[in-house]
Amino acid sequence: MTTTTTNNSVTLCGVVRGEPSYSHEVFGEKFYEVNLAVKRLSGMDDLLPVSVSEHLMGDYFVDGKSVTVKGQFRSYNKIVGDHSKLMLTVFVRDVGDFDPSVNPNTMQLTGFVCKQPIYRTTPFNREICDLLVAVNRQYNKSDYIPCIVWGRNARFAEHLAVGTQVSVVGRVQSRNYQKRLEDGTFVTRTAYEVSVGKISVVVEHETSQNAADDILQSDGGCLRLDACADNPAPIVGLN
Repeated sequence: MTTTTTNNSVTLCGVVRGEPSYSHEVFGEKFYEVNLAVKRLSGMDDLLPVSVSEHLMGDYFVDGKSVTVKGQFRSYNKIVGDHSKLMLTVFVRDVGDFDPSVNPNTMQLTGFVCKQPIYRTTPFNREICDLLVAVNRQYNKSDYIPCIVWGRNARFAEHLAVGTQVSVVGRVQSRNYQKRLEDGTFVTRTAYEVSVGKISVVVEHETSQNAADDILQSDGGCLRLDACADNPAPIVGLN
């Protein structure tokens, strides 16, 4: 299996759930979406969306089959009614047989803090900090990746200024939450994000600000970050 771009790299080992469904077509190449169940240390599964080209499908993406995929954690904006919603998916660049010797869920990215960090505590008194990181991509595009930082790293991340370049190591996770609608009713939604195990500053804020501005302006910037409003507040303990 080949390696992926170093500023946004994810490896997942899991079980295909369901059959692939057609997503879109680019220059005659069809892409499909399917879910991958990835086991946590706790035994729970993260059910993660992956996008794969027809050229990589082979006989890998069959319901119940165990596979290893490598690629990038990407975002795109989907228009829902009168607002834009941030959607996240693992874009597959390579696929192979399941490898039990590999960490089943690893994520590495380097990007720029593009929204003021939000520090808070959970009902179980765990410290967390929400970060939104803009990661540069080819063709003058960027991916906006929600991250959750824990414990003392959360206290560190709380003070990161917008425009700071950071390096993040962690895993991709899914979690369900209850969203309250305007009529007072609640619906269950699923959020996808990076659970951060390690975070560090790459360069000083002053030297990264211009680069960050270039990223944010290149494809509409973070003006669309209200799309992240679906990422809820309280998190009740994760493994």
